[in-house]
Amino acid sequence: MSPDKFATIQALFPFIAIMASLGIGGWVLTTWMRIKNGYPLDGAWGQAIYPKTDQEAAERIRLLSQENAQLRAEMGAVKDRLAVVERIVTDGSHRLDHEIEQLRHKAN
Repeated sequence: MSPDKFATIQALFPFIAIMASLGIGGWVLTTWMRIKNGYPLDGAWGQAIYPKTDQEAAERIRLLSQENAQLRAEMGAVKDRLAVVERIVTDGSHRLDHEIEQLRHKAN
């Protein structure tokens, strides 16, 4: 190898090392962020590593669907109760007193 080629390689080596280090550091940072935020990791050929089976994903979807249905039922009950409270608050006091008196007379 000639001395001028060797000098050129010596001059370029720090830049090549820096670029390789940045590439590896970026890959490590990206992988860490994916793990931290729950994104699936990719294997060597692009296949998903996590979740490992489709059964896990199906089970997770089933559990989330059940929770969603429960929350929707609870929200419906809360809306009904809120409607009753709004009706009581916006009703005139005279009408409310009249309804209470009617209930007292029915109880006797």
